[in-house]
This record gives sequence, C-alpha cells and structure tokens, in this order.
Amino acid sequence: MEVKNLSTPDEVRTPPKTKIEVVTVGDSTIMRATFEPGWKWSECIKPLVGTKSCEAPHLNYIISGKMMIRMDDGTEKEMAAGDAAYIPPGHDAWVVGNESCVAIDVIAGKTYAKKAT
Repeated sequence: MEVKNLSTPDEVRTPPKTKIEVVTVGDSTIMRATFEPGWKWSECIKPLVGTKSCEAPHLNYIISGKMMIRMDDGTEKEMAAGDAAYIPPGHDAWVVGNESCVAIDVIAGKTYAKKAT
C-alpha cells in the first residue's frame, strides 16, 4: 500500500502562471494543476515544450474555476468546477474569467510542462 498527498508533492513545476504538483503512486502519476487568470497554453507552456499544440492527453477533474479547450480542428468546449473530461492530444487551452482553474489530471502528470523529447 502507498499513500501520498498532493500537499507534499514529489515534484513541482512552475511555468509562467502555472503550478503543477505531481505525485507518483504505484505505476500512476497524478498531478494537481493550478492555472492563474490570464494563463493560456500557447503562451505559457508552448515555449517550454516546443510543440505546435498540447500533445499531452488529459483525464481531468476540475476542482475550481473554468477553462476553455480548443482542439486543433477548431472544436471548443468549456470545463468548469465539477466537470470531468478526456482531452486528446492536439489542443490549446486557456483560463476563463478571473478565478484560477484547479484541476486533477490522472494521465499527463509524468510529462506535462516538460520539454518534448
């Protein structure tokens, strides 16, 4: 048995307007992502990872705030507190409004906001 708390993460990443807290439990990596108002993937994360759009798949649960997702094909969906979503690779995203968006992601934690290799 293994128990970890995101309040004492194994790793913290802090790109602009972003805080990524990561724990690895067994074979799974879980992240809590806090995106500040004004955050946009293409402005805050793209320069770090160097890909055209976000290539990480996400399985998210939104704790607070709102985020808009735009797929490379132009499809858009807004996520808000209480929503669960699967987001495939190939998207941009940004915080909607003046409240931080906090999400738990159970897929992307191992690689999110790291330079693509």
